Amino acid sequence: MNSFGKIFRLSIFGESHGESAGIVVDGCPAGLPLTVDDFLPDLERRKGGKQKGTTPRQEEDLPIIKSGLFNNRATGAPITILFENKNTRSADYDKQRAVPRPGHADFVAHEKFGGFEDYRGSGHFSGRLTVAIVAAGVIAKKLLAQVQRFSNAEEEEESVAWIQGGLKAESIEGIRVQATILEIGGETDVEKGLQKAIDAKDTIGGIIECRVSGLPVGLGEPFFDSVESVLSHAVFAIPAVRGNEFGTGMAAARMFGSEHNDAIENKEGRTSTNHAGGVVGGLTNGNELVFRIAIKPTSSTPKQQTTLNWESGHMETVSVKGRHDLCIALRVPVILEAVTAIVLADLLLLEQHIPRIIN
Repeated sequence: MNSFGKIFRLSIFGESHGESAGIVVDGCPAGLPLTVDDFLPDLERRKGGKQKGTTPRQEEDLPIIKSGLFNNRATGAPITILFENKNTRSADYDKQRAVPRPGHADFVAHEKFGGFEDYRGSGHFSGRLTVAIVAAGVIAKKLLAQVQRFSNAEEEEESVAWIQGGLKAESIEGIRVQATILEIGGETDVEKGLQKAIDAKDTIGGIIECRVSGLPVGLGEPFFDSVESVLSHAVFAIPAVRGNEFGTGMAAARMFGSEHNDAIENKEGRTSTNHAGGVVGGLTNGNELVFRIAIKPTSSTPKQQTTLNWESGHMETVSVKGRHDLCIALRVPVILEAVTAIVLADLLLLEQHIPRIIN
């Protein structure tokens, strides 16, 4: 419901206009170096108000770490992180309580929770909670940097680790996760895409691509826990995601099999092409993991729309007021990186690729 993961497990909590939003991260190996400063770059990337097309709502987004760290190291206990909500204008939502906004969770949340839900700023359904996901992603990214590849040797590596069956940990280049905006409103020029929305006095969506390099072969499981399945589960937890495709994605349906297949070139599994996006049979194949997500236009648009007034029982015209993103896709890359790193950290821990951290 509000939790995700098997070993590296998250529990998210809070509401958009509540006292705080936060996350509990369980399963982080003891000894991982971690400070407040580690979180700040990614949290800054997620913030609104600093670039054209994002919400003017500004929050400090300083992580308040309540448990799980001691002397700037993970203790092995659950890590609890809070983010205070200080810049809220709840009155904006009192006025529209009777008219569920098109494209929002207002109506379904009211039906599911019987009117007891916190409706201010979309409450627990709000993109505000992604600040906590980004924080968990920072921890996950640090874990990805600890990944080791095992090779036959009798000597123990000086720095780490879980030594199993005479295998020695041999350092490799770290796993890198990077998401970028491919297009906004169908335009590869972001400014041009944003201008389309400005001219229309409306909102707009976009496409984000994520690439992961340095993954070992064999992460994931067949069928229900395939890499694509688990990543898609996490990706669709990001508010506004409407689609997800790996490698050539939908375009594969228009290709011949001989055209789509990736020829294997060496014993490490490198392929001459990467139509599969780095995943075959649900398992990583050692090539770059590549996938893309579609972000819908921000639901809160100043454009006039019609919706039901559930008090009067009549349709009426509404225009959503308040502080909202013109294009929420602009803030998604760092969130996509976070959920990707979270999934991969969990899969790597399951395969025991992440060592126990020691001095």
